[in-house]
Amino acid sequence: MTLRNEVYEADVVHTGPGRLLRVSAAEAAALGPFDGSSAEGGGGYVLEGPLTAANAAALRTAFPHLRPSLIGNQRTSVGTGDRLGLATPGHVRAFTESGAGVVPVFAQQSIREMDRLGRDAQSVMDAATFGCVEAGWEGAVGADCDHIKTTEGIDRGLAAGFTMFTLDPGDHVVDIRGGVSQAQVDALPWAELEDDLASLRARYVGTTLDLGDRQLTVGEDEIVAAAVKYSGCVVDARRLYRHVMDNARHDVEVEIAVDETDYVTSFVEHYYLAAELRRLGVEWVSFAPRYADGFEKGVEYLGDPEALRANLSGHRAVADVLGGYKISLHSGSDKFSVYPLAVEATGGRIHLKTSGTSYLCALEVVARSAPELLAEIWDVSRPSFVRARASYQVSADVEKTPVRLDGVDLTELVGTFDSRQILHVGYGDSLNAVGADGRPLRDRLLEVLVDHHDDYASVLGDHLGRHIAPFAAAAGHAR
Repeated sequence: MTLRNEVYEADVVHTGPGRLLRVSAAEAAALGPFDGSSAEGGGGYVLEGPLTAANAAALRTAFPHLRPSLIGNQRTSVGTGDRLGLATPGHVRAFTESGAGVVPVFAQQSIREMDRLGRDAQSVMDAATFGCVEAGWEGAVGADCDHIKTTEGIDRGLAAGFTMFTLDPGDHVVDIRGGVSQAQVDALPWAELEDDLASLRARYVGTTLDLGDRQLTVGEDEIVAAAVKYSGCVVDARRLYRHVMDNARHDVEVEIAVDETDYVTSFVEHYYLAAELRRLGVEWVSFAPRYADGFEKGVEYLGDPEALRANLSGHRAVADVLGGYKISLHSGSDKFSVYPLAVEATGGRIHLKTSGTSYLCALEVVARSAPELLAEIWDVSRPSFVRARASYQVSADVEKTPVRLDGVDLTELVGTFDSRQILHVGYGDSLNAVGADGRPLRDRLLEVLVDHHDDYASVLGDHLGRHIAPFAAAAGHAR
């Protein structure tokens, strides 16, 4: 594929074991911003150069649609994380074939994943840019620096040009399942909240929330418990938000996420958390509470779909009470059974996030093309699962999986529940491991994917297309 405008033609071409950027223009001077070797030919000038940060930046200048833009709180959107930096052409294929009207977020990765993989925010951004060029993407793009917990992470994302920052204050959620004590209430950060107990009660007690199918009146015990559970999140999210806004030199937007905790967010708790953030000057385009149980990495939804429908509808209603913003669905990979109901329950005002499923698609290609490499990845992922699982919602049973892969159907291994989750969360250890030949497994994996780039893009296009299609049905009709 080739990107064209009135000045340039650009493509990323495969040259045996590698890739390079090829840019052509009628005048030699137009190629000045790009690094590489140029020559006259074909009635103009052609430059070939490496896939560097400088060339990615030059592409975003030459083709303004490649610069990440704001998504806002109205448009249906889907983020497709890429742990390896080679998935964007397949993601583009999925959006092109199945995602009409859905805004894509191709550059999406958490600081946690970047650190585990030794990547930086700029390389995530640049890989998405080159992937869009390779696949000929001509639409708008977003860029999400995901699950931010520190100001340092924000600074990394800002420097790389990310436009969406998912602020995650979830470490400050308090377990209130055993009840709330007066000492906990007294110890709340009242000064930082610019609040006191009497004012809290006056604002919320007796408020009626219209959830569509029922009315919910906020009681005193409920709101005090919500404050104990989430007030630390309010303070931390405001701190992170202010850092984003004080330091951004380009347009940015924010998502609030408290989904990666063990404690489900009730509707009253959502209302408290969102209303307090808004009172303290925080604005956001999407919000990810901790939903009903059933979300695990890389597999179908395990809970009751109708309970999830009611859960999403209620959270959407709370969002509407507070002026309207999108509900964000994290750990969204491979939850095919619930996508239509999620779209219906939110009226299309929804943002879906996927990530690890693209890595699993890569392993599907490896299973067919380099089975010995998949065996080495398995040898690292399986024993590391007990430790790696601490960061994720997974329930795989290692004892149900093979120790060795002799005689095992490898494609089936990648698709089976327990082994799929083990491979999903084992990416950090396996990609950083050194194989039997003394070479990093990551380097060998990338070589396989470059050699089989059409196969990888095809697998991703089909698999991610199944994710995106239900959201495309609602795109443009969010209400």
